[in-house]
Amino acid sequence: MSINEIYNKVVDADVSGVAIESPLQRAHLLSAKYNNSIFMKREDLQSVFSFKCRGAFNKIRQLSNHERSAGIIAASAGNHAQGVALSADQLNINAIIVMPVTTPSIKVDSVSRLNATVILHGDSYDDAYDHALHLATSEGNVFIHPYDDDDVIAGQGTIATELLGQLSEPIDYVFVAVGGGGLLAGILSVFKTISPSTKIIACE
Repeated sequence: MSINEIYNKVVDADVSGVAIESPLQRAHLLSAKYNNSIFMKREDLQSVFSFKCRGAFNKIRQLSNHERSAGIIAASAGNHAQGVALSADQLNINAIIVMPVTTPSIKVDSVSRLNATVILHGDSYDDAYDHALHLATSEGNVFIHPYDDDDVIAGQGTIATELLGQLSEPIDYVFVAVGGGGLLAGILSVFKTISPSTKIIACE
């Protein structure tokens, strides 16, 4: 899929069911230290403390009635788990989250409170991921990938459209945290389309 096609998906994305337009907060000390204007996009103020709810909701809201009735499944040890669980709860869809047995109880409890069924399996994320895929195949659940999905990427990209609407001045650089790359891909699609002079710096 091309950058332009992903951008079009970002424009059509709807994350209003779970996400707020997170504030853009000026980092006064950093700005003074580097004699520049530095801002932070406060995705930690989402109800699940992460941007992950954006991609999960945008993906899940587009499922067919048949897919919704089958229920969804995901593998995660943290933020994606809560994003999927919150989205499923808002859309009244049964959700199963497979988490490694090493997941801290506070994270397991956070997912359970969002009415998802938690399955603890394996010592690592890879173990949980493989088990979730196996269950999706054997039980017919829809697997919600944390980043390797066009609609998930588009949901994460809504951060960039918000950012451009919150700043009237040109943006020289955007620093993006990278794990799997879904957030980066979504943000890149927007800036390369609307503000190609902005340099995107991936931080891992």
